[in-house]
Order: sequence, then C-alpha cells, then structure tokens
Amino acid sequence: MRLTHLTRAGVAVAAAAAAALAFPTAASAHVTVNPSTATQGGYTKVTFRVPNEKDTAGTVKLEIAIPTDKPIASVSLRTVPGWTAVTEKGKLATPVKTDDGEITEAVSKITWTADAESAIKPGTFQEFDVSLGPLPETDQIVFKALQTYSDGEVVRWIDEPAAGGEAEHPAPVLKLTKAGAPTATSTGGSAAQDAADTMNDGGNDGTTITLAVLGLILGLAGLVTGLLAYRRAGRAA
Repeated sequence: MRLTHLTRAGVAVAAAAAAALAFPTAASAHVTVNPSTATQGGYTKVTFRVPNEKDTAGTVKLEIAIPTDKPIASVSLRTVPGWTAVTEKGKLATPVKTDDGEITEAVSKITWTADAESAIKPGTFQEFDVSLGPLPETDQIVFKALQTYSDGEVVRWIDEPAAGGEAEHPAPVLKLTKAGAPTATSTGGSAAQDAADTMNDGGNDGTTITLAVLGLILGLAGLVTGLLAYRRAGRAA
C-alpha cells in the first residue's frame, strides 16, 4: 500500500513539473523585438529575436514589414554572418520633411535569407539588429513578421495587440513613449527581458513568467498532495 501511494505521489509531482516546463515554451516561442520600448523622435537599435519552433526543420528566412503610414526615414542593418539582407522601399502617401530634405519613400520591408549552412536549427534562435530613426510620434509600431522554414511552412506573426489576452501569433510590437518618459532601456527593463528571453530561446514576456510561477505552484501542490497520501498510507498500515 505504501508503494502504491508513493507511486501516485511521484506521478502527481512529475505531471505538475511537466506542466511547469511546458507552459513557458508554449507562451514564449514567437518572434519578438527587444527592447520593447523606445522614445518618439529618437533613434534606437532594436533586435528581432527568432526562435526555431520545429523539431524537424530549420528557419531559413525572416521577413519584417515596417509600416509606412508613419514612416521611419533611416533604417540600417547589421550584418548577420551566413544571412543575406535585402530591403524594399515604398512610396509615401505624404512626403516627410527632414534636415536632409524631403523624403518621398521609405523602407517598408526587410528580408533576411540564410545560406545553406546558416539556418536557425531546432532548439536555437538567431538575432537580427536594426537601427531605426527618427521614430514617429505614435504609441507603438507593429512589425508584422513572416518566418519561413526549410520544409516550406510559413508562420505569420501578424496578430496585432488586443485586450483580453495574448494572440495566437502575436506580431513584434515596439512601444513608443514621449521624450522624457521612462523606457525599458532607461529603467533596466530591457536587460531583465533579454535574460528571460535567452533562458527560453527567445520571445518571453510577462505572460510567460506568470505561467512559469503558476507551474511551480502546481508542482508544489502535487508534492504536498503526494506526501499527505503517503502519510495516510503509513497510518493505515
């Protein structure tokens, strides 16, 4: 009887631990932009972090759309070894005046393509750096992303933020604050987010942390339940 109850306790603890490990993976494996905030009117370097979700294929292409309704005049890319980057420009409905003159077109899309040896392999992630500015006077920029795998599947990370929970395929979002307001960079939030993202091979957020804590609580509850069952079995014997 003792062995039976002990076995049940072990199964309960194992199930809870598995849930704790599974929750962060499901919530975090999407394309993100880091840091998550920047200042309107300024320049910033952002990093698009791309985890590989599949066990049987590698990520061979990333496409990032840059909105042109409130365009960004300067877009510069950092070289990623083994990847070729191409930008596309689109005509602006309303030209933008800058210190260097009037701009009538702006970068609307960036495409990174891997060579034969540089695909993002299962269980790993890659980062793509972009310098942007001046940033428009708007609350946020939604960078819709397409992730292409070596087996031909294309995952569309294009769902815009909505109240009531996280979207199934959320697009990377850069929040913009007015000059003088605190940002993730000035408050240290970016460093904390980077640490969490790296631990989960990319794409982590507050939801992931909450679910991880919930999984830990479930695991402790399973352990307590198992110990109580074992003690009851001992008394009965």
